[in-house]
Amino acid sequence: MKIRRVGAAGLLIECDDADRVEDWRAELWRRRETGELRATEIVPGARTVLIDGVPPGTAELLPLWEPARGGIQSEGPLVEIPTVFDGEDLEPVAELWGVSAGEVVHRLVETPLHVAFSGFAPGFAYLRGLPDAWAVPRLAAPRPRVPAGAVALAGGYAGIYPTASPGGWRLVGHTDQNLFDVRRKQPALLTPGTRVRLVTA
Repeated sequence: MKIRRVGAAGLLIECDDADRVEDWRAELWRRRETGELRATEIVPGARTVLIDGVPPGTAELLPLWEPARGGIQSEGPLVEIPTVFDGEDLEPVAELWGVSAGEVVHRLVETPLHVAFSGFAPGFAYLRGLPDAWAVPRLAAPRPRVPAGAVALAGGYAGIYPTASPGGWRLVGHTDQNLFDVRRKQPALLTPGTRVRLVTA
């Protein structure tokens, strides 16, 4: 673990892997809830956790709080995503996995997922929980337009495009769920820590 100062009141924790990021996120959220940590923002990334709005002396406390490995990763609320599995990459993913398209769907609906971090576009959540053996490469050339609601896979992640945009993930289905709406109190439906299940629509 490395700790770097960011700006006047920010700290960046650099972690060895994605599991360690989630250990730190859970630990920091818990300590903020108990009042041990004062911070305006705790933002996990792929290999980092940004803590913003912290008072002086927080950097010295962090090594004392270092969480055990394998901490809570799915303590958040459960959101079910009704999904039609009709993506144009469903068959290619089945070939990569060495199974039928029906087995791909079965695996995806039976696998608990959770939001590790957000990025790329407002409301886009990177979902973890898929076994490493199911990782699939991104497309060699991104599509110029992926429709909103597309359910997709790339690397070891699943994701759902909140709005139409270019993208190189493998499309396996789509949902009509509104993932990002600025009129809501919490615009993003899927935030770090949220548990996610894909269900057949």
